[in-house]
Amino acid sequence: MRRRLIQSTLAVVLVVIAVFGVSLVIVETRTISNSAQERVDSEALRLASIVDSRLLGEETVNAQILRGQVAQERYARIVMPGERTIEVGTKPTGEVIRSTAKGEEGETVTVEEPRSSVTREVGRTLLIIGAVALLAVVAAVLLAVRQANRLASPLTDLAETAERLGSGDPRPRHKRYGVPELDRVADVLDSSAERIGRMLTAERRLAADASHQLRTPLTALSMRLEEITLTDDPDTVKEEATIALTQVERLTDVVERLLTNARDPRTGSAVSFDLDEVIQQQLAEWRPAYRGVGRAIVSSGKRHLRAVGTPGAVAQVLAALIENSLMHGGGTVALRTRVTGNQAVVEVTDEGPGVPADLGARIFERTISGRNSTGIGLAVARDLAEADGGRLEMLQTQPPVFGLFLSRTPLKRPPADDEDEPTVR
Repeated sequence: MRRRLIQSTLAVVLVVIAVFGVSLVIVETRTISNSAQERVDSEALRLASIVDSRLLGEETVNAQILRGQVAQERYARIVMPGERTIEVGTKPTGEVIRSTAKGEEGETVTVEEPRSSVTREVGRTLLIIGAVALLAVVAAVLLAVRQANRLASPLTDLAETAERLGSGDPRPRHKRYGVPELDRVADVLDSSAERIGRMLTAERRLAADASHQLRTPLTALSMRLEEITLTDDPDTVKEEATIALTQVERLTDVVERLLTNARDPRTGSAVSFDLDEVIQQQLAEWRPAYRGVGRAIVSSGKRHLRAVGTPGAVAQVLAALIENSLMHGGGTVALRTRVTGNQAVVEVTDEGPGVPADLGARIFERTISGRNSTGIGLAVARDLAEADGGRLEMLQTQPPVFGLFLSRTPLKRPPADDEDEPTVR
């Protein structure tokens, strides 16, 4: 990939140099040629004017007098009626730039300059353009190498991260590269790693629960089957078979319960409750602490809302948010309830400085904290909210506004991972 990036960048630069360089050479060549012609024309007109002035003043006109008026590389010939021709300088050979001017006294002035002077000037210009083009190519190669390293190294790193995830190591790296597209891929990989970690944890928990809860029914069932194999009495066989069937039904019930909890652990404890009661309970518990530091905690918004969840877990989420505002916020803390769609929302805000912009998207990650704290509280609060079928989000960083979203009706099915969530404004 590095080689392709360098080659593509160099190809683009070479094409640009070829297009603009050739155009610039053509323009500069024409400009230099036109400039040389203009200089010769000006020289001829100036000599004609000098000769006219001397003839009108009846002064002598000869090569010695005019030699100082002609440039060193130029040749001039002055033809005056009735007099001999005057030549100044050495007549050039080969191709020349020529200009002829007629004076008012009938004289003809011809000035010639060898085209080799124009060729030398064009050569110097081409040399400068070539040097600039070479510097541009060198700069492009250096820039291409730098960009290739900047892009290829993160991609290699992301490939290693993906391979590590595939090998069963779901730890997120939280490493960013300063390139929005690559950082987005890193965000997705970190989110996937967290989801895989939670799935592995759930699988391990399911395995542990299954091994514990299935062991007793299986042991009992094994004992009944052994009793059947050791007896020939039909009544005993029938009795033991009936007991064995009971154990099978119990075993089936345990398996179904384990699978249900593995698919959605929220359905077992989520109930419909009065949200006002939980909020008022938290206000009563935290008001003395806020009063002790000279601050207030209030509530407002829609009353008598019912939500679906675990009241104890919702209380813990609100307590984490209120404690966070007490430790890191400032001014009055407000709990406001509202309704959006089929969800009840509790917003917790304060008048403090808020969350730094660089931590806004990561504030719910474990070990991430804007101050000297553990950084676990908000992560635990988010997990508790999700366990009840809700979610916890940061709606605004400055001033800080956290939103706890809870369903208002019992969940009939677990939401799919790719379902669109309600838009939060």
